Amino acid sequence: GCELTASTKSYTFQVDEEDDSDHILALSVVCLTDGAKDECNVVEVVGRNHENQEIAVPVANLKLSCQPLLSLDNFKLQPPVTFRLAAGSGPVHLAGWHQILHREDASFEEDDDLSEEEEEELAPIMPAKK
Repeated sequence: GCELTASTKSYTFQVDEEDDSDHILALSVVCLTDGAKDECNVVEVVGRNHENQEIAVPVANLKLSCQPLLSLDNFKLQPPVTFRLAAGSGPVHLAGWHQILHREDASFEEDDDLSEEEEEELAPIMPAKK
């Protein structure tokens, strides 16, 4: 997680460019923390689109009196990504998780095919009785 304030308006999450793994950053919760004023606090995510152009998208507009917390249901992002306090003085806390998928892991590849042993264990499908 990280905290955005009037003095620390942005936080960038990045991974080593030489890392051969796939990384997923999922944002779970954005909330105002102790000391926040009753003002609009707009948090935006800054990333790059498919044409490598920087884009900023607001993901939360929090106000102490009406919406101090927002659940983002594991909003998935691909690093590098910057979280920026576009309006307000915070403090706003962001929480989530970081998953690393190693490309050489067998768990990374989804294999829908059953092995021969698994196929033999399945009961044969019988026609419906009429």
